[in-house]
Amino acid sequence: MDRSMVRNIALASFAAGLVAGTAGCDGLNKPKFADVVSVKEAKETIRTPREVCEDVVVQKKAPVKDEHRLTGKIVGGVAGGVIGHQIGGGTGQTVATIAGAAGGAYVGNKVQKNMQDKDVVTTTERRCKTVEDVSEKLLGYDVAYKLDGKDGTVRLAFDPGRQIPVKDGQLVPTPPAAGGK
Repeated sequence: MDRSMVRNIALASFAAGLVAGTAGCDGLNKPKFADVVSVKEAKETIRTPREVCEDVVVQKKAPVKDEHRLTGKIVGGVAGGVIGHQIGGGTGQTVATIAGAAGGAYVGNKVQKNMQDKDVVTTTERRCKTVEDVSEKLLGYDVAYKLDGKDGTVRLAFDPGRQIPVKDGQLVPTPPAAGGK
């Protein structure tokens, strides 16, 4: 082989290597990671109703046995009449007895009314109401990223950290190794 032939083979080999190298350059220039811009937890609020009951002490007005308060009127009238009878004599005594009986009946009525109003019955009632227990469920992580100058978003089951691996221009969402992000 002469020198020119060796030189041409060497140049051809170099050119072939150069062409093959530039074809592989595209693979070298493609990004291997997407930069994470932000990570936000995606959560769902769960409301679970449940019934809560408690026993409450309740006081109510006792049922009235003598609605017209006859007992108070009679006892008061008799007492007022007796007291009125002690005053004066003759027709004045009669008027005093009648007035005492009327006044006593009125006072007896009011006394019985006050007693009936204060007469209460204490009972225990069960009262229930519905309350909600609120909890949150983590659905995943909404991740905003930048890849090759373009913005994108994706929901992942994990927090990817600062970068997401890329292969052939596509995200490869793989969870980080245990113990780190």
